[in-house]
Amino acid sequence: MEDWQLTNQRVSDALELSQLGDESLRQDLEKEVDYLEVDIEQREFRAMLSGKYDHGDALLAIHAGAGGVDAQDWAQMLERMYLRWAESKGYVTDVIDLSEGEEAGIKSVTIAVNGKYAYGYLRAEKGVHRLVRLSPFDAAHRRHTSFALVEILPQVEDNSEIEINPDEIRVDVFRSSGAGGQNVQKNATAIRIFHLPTGIVVTCQNERSQIQNRENAMRVLRSRLLELKEQQQVETLAELRGEYTKAEWGSQIRSYVLHPYQLVKDHRTDYETGNTQGVLDGNLDGFIEAYLRANVGN
Repeated sequence: MEDWQLTNQRVSDALELSQLGDESLRQDLEKEVDYLEVDIEQREFRAMLSGKYDHGDALLAIHAGAGGVDAQDWAQMLERMYLRWAESKGYVTDVIDLSEGEEAGIKSVTIAVNGKYAYGYLRAEKGVHRLVRLSPFDAAHRRHTSFALVEILPQVEDNSEIEINPDEIRVDVFRSSGAGGQNVQKNATAIRIFHLPTGIVVTCQNERSQIQNRENAMRVLRSRLLELKEQQQVETLAELRGEYTKAEWGSQIRSYVLHPYQLVKDHRTDYETGNTQGVLDGNLDGFIEAYLRANVGN
């Protein structure tokens, strides 16, 4: 409430100054109006982030899909895009699991994104992302289409509604995989957790400590179990309403076309831009805002 009261007071003060009719105050008033316009716009935007977990941290997972090496390279391009976006927002990121591709790119990555409203913003990115370009891995330099799946999960604390029975998990310990040389772990520090009732499997291997990897793996498992619980509730409600249709992996939410023309288009909102490099450098706010505005109340 203090933030809103402060903004309200600044609006009142600006109105009083404007009514004095003093031209010497004009420049200061214009600066104050510019500040208030931006402040109100940001507050209006944040008001759309009113979901149960919107204010908290997020887990971002990227999985390379169909397209072989091109898809793995695309997954790495998406990783860079989201890391740059998070940096521009002042969020703290931590790569907690990474599986590299054999030739190039990555097979999958899980990143903890910590900061206010991280989940609220990032949930707009959940889904399949499609890339069309001239492949740098094709000797004939032909056009290829690649896919990657982006998952967005809320980070769940230990004392949340998700309880994990120790008897229902199996924990395997193994050596972390790496690029070789000094990067290869000599000790078994990587963790793989199987959740027996659901079949969910989580691996974490980026930390040098087995304890840290286990903590991160449990954090990811809690988030996945929460997502499963929420999804089941949504599906049950949708079935009762007679409107449930299963979301298939292959239905992309956004296309990034680099050839024969330059365009990034979100298929849910029809928001698009020709500045493909800007988007790949992390300029995602237009897409996120369009999605949130289109889904206010959902």
